[in-house]
Amino acid sequence: MEGKGALSGIVVIDASNFVFGPVATQMLGDMGADVIKIEPPEGDPTRGIGASHNPGMGSFFLNLNRNKRSVVLDLKSDAGRQDLRRLLATADVFVHNMRSAALRRLGLAYEALAAEFPRLVHASAQGFGSGGDYFDRPAYDDVIQGLSGVAGINAAATGTPSYWPALISDKLCGVYLAHAITTALLHRERTGQAQKVEVPMFETMTAFNLLEHLADGVFAAADGSRPGWRGYSRVQSSHHRPLATKDGYISLVANTDGQWRRLFDLIGRPELANDPRFSTLGNRIRNIGELYEIIEQGLARHTSSRWLEMLEAADVPAGPIHGMDDLREDAHLKHAGFFQTLDHPTEGPLVMPGVPLRFSASPGSVRLGPPMLGEHNGDLLGEPHGGGQTDEGR
Repeated sequence: MEGKGALSGIVVIDASNFVFGPVATQMLGDMGADVIKIEPPEGDPTRGIGASHNPGMGSFFLNLNRNKRSVVLDLKSDAGRQDLRRLLATADVFVHNMRSAALRRLGLAYEALAAEFPRLVHASAQGFGSGGDYFDRPAYDDVIQGLSGVAGINAAATGTPSYWPALISDKLCGVYLAHAITTALLHRERTGQAQKVEVPMFETMTAFNLLEHLADGVFAAADGSRPGWRGYSRVQSSHHRPLATKDGYISLVANTDGQWRRLFDLIGRPELANDPRFSTLGNRIRNIGELYEIIEQGLARHTSSRWLEMLEAADVPAGPIHGMDDLREDAHLKHAGFFQTLDHPTEGPLVMPGVPLRFSASPGSVRLGPPMLGEHNGDLLGEPHGGGQTDEGR
């Protein structure tokens, strides 16, 4: 659905690349912002990742950069930096993932930009927060998954540290960054004051992971000692996985006492509702491994499809185990209009997720396909593709 998003009229200069920053700026673009993507002459590195019909238009890039316009600038040159400042003069937000030394070298540190552009929100997508020991170290998703506890939490269930099979740190921190930017814009709207926003991956992912895993560690000991942080046992159990049925697997999560009673009835074990091991939420979590074993024994009696029918009738949350191909055929996603087909001038029809957020008065929309490298130099700077290269080339 095309509409006037809540961020219509907001101009975002996006000098980030890879995943973290582009996730955030694509979300802002979906909500109506005019996102101008600043790329070096060789382009965002993700242009070369994944399937492609044309060079520099890899599927990885296509999925992260809709609703953006591309300008090529060589920020190592005086001309490129001058062109960037021309764009910043009309902008509301500057987003980047540069380290502090590079920012200072390019004259793009917050202090310099705040003096020149006092209404500009300066948003930094960085690995580690300023003031900490790791500040300005390079960081990518795997490093942050290791540091923030993701890989270690997986080891509790499997015995071996492992990464999520997704760029979870990059993507999730991108969502936090979009939230931080819109919060800063709201503050500016109310007070007239712009500001610097930092979203450090390490701190952000650690806070996210500890929401349930801090567990007993949330209580500070009166004697100053530090209790062990055991984490949330239910999700660290080796049984916390899709559960086997007669012919496959399903996902199944009962939480309330009522859901568990109905589930115990379905597997033919109603007496378990009064078993002290499983009669309360706390006891079920403490005995989760034993409980899951009993449930899986009961699930072996019927096929996955039959169990899903019975569980839905009993109002117990459950679902099938989708593979990637199954998502295209999911009835709910089809009827909700989740997937959209966008006609791209060079890449042809592109199938992509639409905007998942729903707004009754200011809906987001997919207005622009992912840009070709430097496609909008002429529109924004009066130059052909690849403008702002070097002093000698101008």
